[in-house]
Amino acid sequence: MDMPGENDESFGIEVILPEGDKKAPSCPHGPTLLFEKICKGDEKGRRFYACSACRDRKDCNFFQWENEKVSEARLLAREAENQSKRPPFSQQAYCLRFRKFTSLPVDQKKFCQDCQILLLPGEHEVHSSHKSREITVAQLRRPSVLLRPLENKKSNAQYLFTDRSSHFLLDTLAGLGYKKVLCVGTPRLQELIKLRNLEGKHEPMQSLLLDIDIRYAQFYGEDEFCHYNMFNHHFFGGEAASAVQKAFLTESDGEKAVMVADPPFGGLVKPLANSFSLISQTWRKLLSPDRGSVDMPMIWLFPYFFEPRILECLPSFAMLDYQVDYDNHPLYKHGKTGRKQSPVRPFTNIPPRDVVLPEEEGYRFCATCERYVWSLNKHCAKCNVCPSKDGREWKHCSACERCVKPSWRHCQSCGRCALPDHPCGQGQGTQGCFNCGSLEHKRKACPRRDPHRTDNSRKSKAKGGIKNLSQQPRFKPKAKRKSGAARRAKKMAALAS
Repeated sequence: MDMPGENDESFGIEVILPEGDKKAPSCPHGPTLLFEKICKGDEKGRRFYACSACRDRKDCNFFQWENEKVSEARLLAREAENQSKRPPFSQQAYCLRFRKFTSLPVDQKKFCQDCQILLLPGEHEVHSSHKSREITVAQLRRPSVLLRPLENKKSNAQYLFTDRSSHFLLDTLAGLGYKKVLCVGTPRLQELIKLRNLEGKHEPMQSLLLDIDIRYAQFYGEDEFCHYNMFNHHFFGGEAASAVQKAFLTESDGEKAVMVADPPFGGLVKPLANSFSLISQTWRKLLSPDRGSVDMPMIWLFPYFFEPRILECLPSFAMLDYQVDYDNHPLYKHGKTGRKQSPVRPFTNIPPRDVVLPEEEGYRFCATCERYVWSLNKHCAKCNVCPSKDGREWKHCSACERCVKPSWRHCQSCGRCALPDHPCGQGQGTQGCFNCGSLEHKRKACPRRDPHRTDNSRKSKAKGGIKNLSQQPRFKPKAKRKSGAARRAKKMAALAS
């Protein structure tokens, strides 16, 4: 079977969001996503289904062309594989085990570090050769510290908030009057909310954790955790889990709800934005009619260099200057400077002027922009904005008529600012639309691009009756895959022509 990426004429992959009631085939991570190979000009790219959560086929090897006919034997084999990769216990079973575990004497509360599971007395002998430890009630309340973080950067790597970032987020939400926090991939925030409720020093808040890591199910009740894939908006618990989310999002007695999401940094923006929009739609349907068509308040934590993609999908969002740092990430730490500081920022549809950033950590209020910014983010009178994205002080380029990074220099040959050692003369070739060659727009905004071209061509073929085989594209035999540098050079030559 030909695989995407082996055809040197393709220029990338685009996610095609689901339309109508058409169901996608499923892999162990739920319904797959539909992708399309992007080709130059009017050439049609083939569409295929692949895993929504894993970017490496070594982690999930599901692949199917969109119109491929799958045999019954293959469907049965696929279902058997999906069944084999399901968790050892259902979420209901995990909750029942947790209730039994909490009633055990202290000396019988053990956790298997090899299997990452709480052990009941009858299971101690089976795990006797494994590394296990006794755990306290305090440790049960911090499962993110007890569990070993997942480390696969191409699927489910877990980077956990530091206490500094967790307290800032929670203090900000409490100050804005939110009483319910939907924690999407943010287990540390869930833990802090519950710990504060036990202390009784703050206004009580409710939380619901949606996470793809089923291990957290063994520490929470069914109304506190849902096994969830944020890339395809899939609840593994079916309608029962979806009902838990709907019940949580229902606002009563003035309990305002907000969502905080921390997806894997390499995740695709388009399906994430679609899932968050679906959550907002669910919340909106539960509102009283007098609230109108408002969007659910959200905070999406993601690297700053994804800002154009996020704003393209969610135009009402704005990026804040606050630097989110993580305990178990080697670089994303507070206090580092330059390019070593954390690039993760909050993107939110909450008005930026309402989010107060801590002045003791180096943030200040810009009266012109009406929002808090990092101390080195100086306001530019010519651009009329605080321009810095990465935490460094940017400078204004009169030739480009915009602010740029401090390490960039204006290149007369390229007519733009770039790094001093950039490949001079190739700057313009990487810009514009490779669909029609215009420098005035990008491919996605190309007037020649028909989003339904593939569907229309299929319909015309269906109406045409017998196919003219002489006009059918001939499939080239597989050629030896070129190196990345060779493919980039070929693309550059095609763009320049």
